Amino acid sequence: MELKICHMYPDILNLYGDRGNVTCMVKRLQWRNIPVDVQRMPLGTGKSLNGFDLVFIGGGQDFEQQLLLDELKHGKAKEIKAAVEDGVTFLTICGGFQLLGNYYKNSQGRCMDFVGAIDMYTQGDKERLIGNYKFQCCPEAGGSVVAGFENHSGKTYLGNGVSPLGKVLKGFGNNGSDGTEGAHYKNVFGTYSHGPVLPKNPEFCDFILETALRRKYGTAQLAPLDDRAELSAHDEMCRKLD
Repeated sequence: MELKICHMYPDILNLYGDRGNVTCMVKRLQWRNIPVDVQRMPLGTGKSLNGFDLVFIGGGQDFEQQLLLDELKHGKAKEIKAAVEDGVTFLTICGGFQLLGNYYKNSQGRCMDFVGAIDMYTQGDKERLIGNYKFQCCPEAGGSVVAGFENHSGKTYLGNGVSPLGKVLKGFGNNGSDGTEGAHYKNVFGTYSHGPVLPKNPEFCDFILETALRRKYGTAQLAPLDDRAELSAHDEMCRKLD
């Protein structure tokens, strides 16, 4: 087995060390002797998503998202949509999560058309939703409890055929009102959780990796690792949020 990972826009979408999610995935594969190839796709490189098993997009603010609009309009949005519909596994964080939706309208009323790969939209607000939080993934997304950190002024609302990634246990999540966090559509995992989220949530990380491996090979069951340090960090954060 092997996985080919694309890190999209690492030059402009990397808030709160989001690139650490890629490092975490790579190490958890290497520790199991599973070959992994990571290719970066900075803005303007023109690389294709064909052949990738897993795509990661980190977080960014309104300014960074605006820098992507021209590239999205000239074919990249269509390419991302096709990859999503084909079942490629995506992990997207905050701004990268919003980017897969239909549009983002900021608090001044300016609207940015996004990829439209997932039926959802984001409405900007003057109030920021910020702090450590935790949520429980839906059964279809593995069911684990995830501890993370959120900081966003955009409030996201899911449309038809899109399930939340999980249910908020403490904190705000997508919009601070409906109790949902993130989105799970086909093999897309979208979340507001920075941090990076995966190192202290090994069960969530392995579920994402198994999703990508299962699509490629038809079946996948990762060998267990010694996660005592990771789970200690996870459990301590959850305890503080109780």
